Amino acid sequence: MEVEKRRDARRAESEIDVKPFYRPEDLIGFDYSEKLGDPGEYPYTRGIYPTMYRGRPWTMRQYAGFGTARETNARFKYLVANGQTGLSVAFDLPTQMGRDSDHPLALGEVGKVGVAIDSLLDMRDLFDGIPLKDVSTSMTINATASILLLLYSLVAEEQGAERENITGTTQNDVLKEYLARGTYIYPPAPSMRITTDIFAYCARELPRWNMISISGYHIREAGSTAVQELAFTLSDAIAYVDAANQAGLKVDEFAPRLSFFFNAHNDLFQEVAKYRAARKMWASIMKERFGAMDERSLKLRFHTQTAGSSLTAQQAENNIVRTTVQALSAILGGTQSLHTNSFDEALALPTEKSARIALRTQQILANEAGLTDVVDPLGGSYYVESLTDAVEEAAWEYIRRIDEMGGAVKAIENRFMQREIEEAAFRYQREIEKEERIIVGVNRYVTDEEAAMELHSVDESIRDRQIQRLAKLKDSRNNRVVAKALAHLERAAQGTDNLLYPMKEALVNLATVGEVSDVLRKVYGQYRP
Repeated sequence: MEVEKRRDARRAESEIDVKPFYRPEDLIGFDYSEKLGDPGEYPYTRGIYPTMYRGRPWTMRQYAGFGTARETNARFKYLVANGQTGLSVAFDLPTQMGRDSDHPLALGEVGKVGVAIDSLLDMRDLFDGIPLKDVSTSMTINATASILLLLYSLVAEEQGAERENITGTTQNDVLKEYLARGTYIYPPAPSMRITTDIFAYCARELPRWNMISISGYHIREAGSTAVQELAFTLSDAIAYVDAANQAGLKVDEFAPRLSFFFNAHNDLFQEVAKYRAARKMWASIMKERFGAMDERSLKLRFHTQTAGSSLTAQQAENNIVRTTVQALSAILGGTQSLHTNSFDEALALPTEKSARIALRTQQILANEAGLTDVVDPLGGSYYVESLTDAVEEAAWEYIRRIDEMGGAVKAIENRFMQREIEEAAFRYQREIEKEERIIVGVNRYVTDEEAAMELHSVDESIRDRQIQRLAKLKDSRNNRVVAKALAHLERAAQGTDNLLYPMKEALVNLATVGEVSDVLRKVYGQYRP
């Protein structure tokens, strides 16, 4: 009885009170042009393009990577053959942390949660037979984003791609690593320097590349609420724009190539409200706070991934339904690209079958559900508009508090955002344990039967093969030229020159990811919270 009483006072997952139903008086004083505007018009609440999916559906960008570059290349080709419209690369933990596969700390991790990339040779294999002038690639990489971006662009150049035809995104969001994920290498200040050097390099050399994907996804995966995800992501974005301005970059030179990465969780209407509020808030921040004049600088473009943390090992097939609901929220919220998780990811890396089901989920939504017929079909809903306003108001309150602390970097150093996330995660788990929040197959509708499933496994010989490849590389390259290039990079790191140019010199001469990272470790040290 007590549980039922508590559940009568419904709340969205972000602790926003939800009424039993909504009426016109819930939107008294609602100004259409101020709050919404038509699709493609400021403040872009209804979408950043006038036609949205009527013009072209979202990009279906399935995240993949495991084992060696050749194995991941085969998975990429499989997904493209099944209708995927954009590539998304998962890198293994040593690559994310700037360690080569032969490093002692890489033991047990090579090729396990993503593809192992040690040098230009691996990157060539990763995209063998895939024309990079014609495909857009997203790379989930942060501390070593500069290195992987350069390796990618080198392969594209070797294929004959013109710089203006190289398109894609490096995540390059190191602040959220300190905040929620942990794959950082250097202290915050030099990490921010590398980030802004990437901004400047892309502005000059790769004009169509999205230089950063400011990520709320991992903040949400760490346990935040939707409001915290939105507020902390925008606060991080403000810090990046401030840093770029301080580095001498003009806002309209780089802001059109900023992009975002959000989570799609289970509360469908709350998630829709989050995406709509995000566009409105970002347009206001760029126009009023940073004085951006280019319309493209005001438009928040974002990729969405369904919530990995919502997947359950129990009754894993239920995850297909969860992923569908989450994907629906992203589409109704106006995402530019989408990854749908595979149902078996709580147990292992996806099999080809489960990856195909995840992709087919998007294709059914795009082709059979009528979702591409109307722009912002939930616009004007008493509930959705009220919820959008509530999410926005709560997010602004967080941003004001972070500003008072001196911005996102200071708030991270003071562990403010980390504590907020930890408390939200604790509340969420406690609600599950008390059955105040129902998770089907976990705390309600539980069965003893578990379906037999084929699971993907990673070949344990991968590390040995990568070590042999590295040894052969170091024997065959010109090590004197490599040492000279790495010394040039060290001098640049000690000074103020853009780091990506000497990095590129080292990488084209077959320096490894670990060797380049070690030079920066020597200069900047390693961050220890």
